[in-house]
Amino acid sequence: MERTLVMLKPDAVQRGLVGRVLARFEAKGLKLVALKMARMDRAPAERHYAPHKGKDFYEPLIRFVTSGPLVFAVLEGKGAVAVVRTMMGATFGPAAEPGTIRGDFGMSNRFNLIHGSDAPDAAEREIRLFFRPEELIDWQPAAQPWVYDFSTGDII
Repeated sequence: MERTLVMLKPDAVQRGLVGRVLARFEAKGLKLVALKMARMDRAPAERHYAPHKGKDFYEPLIRFVTSGPLVFAVLEGKGAVAVVRTMMGATFGPAAEPGTIRGDFGMSNRFNLIHGSDAPDAAEREIRLFFRPEELIDWQPAAQPWVYDFSTGDII
């Protein structure tokens, strides 16, 4: 099973969307293995967004993610990175398809509600940035056999 980081940004928290967004991931069948609410200081924000340093949106993005509380979650499931990215929708809310998180709740290009890891290796790096290993809980949901077909011995 693959893990991915989801970060609900200050606009999602301020708008009271945390529960609704997390419920979508759980309803899809992704397993929540870690969850916390925190503020992000500038240093971890700069580490997290290092690939964008020097771009015109970098400083406004750093100001935005450090402006209020965030909710960090680690989700697990088959193809979790791709599933989360699809559910998030296009980066800019006005262009995001209805039915996606940004398509249903987003109207801004800068305030785009949510971050999700863009690749499995990025997910591993981002999870380590925001969670200690002991904060990741291994457990088996009782509903898991109803999410995946285990009848062949493989997850289908």
